[in-house]
Amino acid sequence: MTGKRIVNAYKNVEKNKLYALKDAIKIIKENANAKFDETVDLAINLGVDPKYADQMIRGVCPLPHGNGKKVRVAVFAQGEKADEAKAAGADLVGAETLIESILAGKIDFDRCIATPDMMGLAGRVARVLGPKGLMPNPKLGTVTTDVATAVAKAKAGEVQFRVEKNGIVHAGVAKVSFDEDKIYDNAKMFIDTIIKAKPQTLKGTYLKKISISSTMGVGVKVDLTAL
Repeated sequence: MTGKRIVNAYKNVEKNKLYALKDAIKIIKENANAKFDETVDLAINLGVDPKYADQMIRGVCPLPHGNGKKVRVAVFAQGEKADEAKAAGADLVGAETLIESILAGKIDFDRCIATPDMMGLAGRVARVLGPKGLMPNPKLGTVTTDVATAVAKAKAGEVQFRVEKNGIVHAGVAKVSFDEDKIYDNAKMFIDTIIKAKPQTLKGTYLKKISISSTMGVGVKVDLTAL
């Protein structure tokens, strides 16, 4: 069954051909036939070595049309800032009670934000949140006094990214139910963000390969020259 699915998925894809981004998106949509709304994923191979601090590509990217995913947000805050977070739509807001919940294994959120004064407290769950990529970080805009804006951006579909040890950056940038133009806008925004993150000290090729796929679909190679 799996073999048949793969064969069918490749029926209109030439494995070694490089496609313009818009053409690749069209193919992805045509091939998506799962019974759920598949995610459109981008995989970008970079010529970096993440073991060197100056080649660690990490950041956030606001997607023009969101990524179609419902994002649950937790916020470490007290007093007025807690009220602002709740008003902005945060799903979980607290201090000690939130810490206790996390230590008990209840991690019912996809993004975690904290006000600067709460980072000492949040440090108690760093060993739990860190490996999951959920620990608040100033570089990602998740340690801030403007919690309302941070919550709004997270809810709107802002995606975080971090290069893996093999030099690949992954991101889900849309749902296949989006129209082609919206998928293109989101994908192009993410690619442009990665390009702008190129380390100034890097020698050699930075952007090596890009492929786009749906959750259950095959990867379609994107022509870098067309970008």
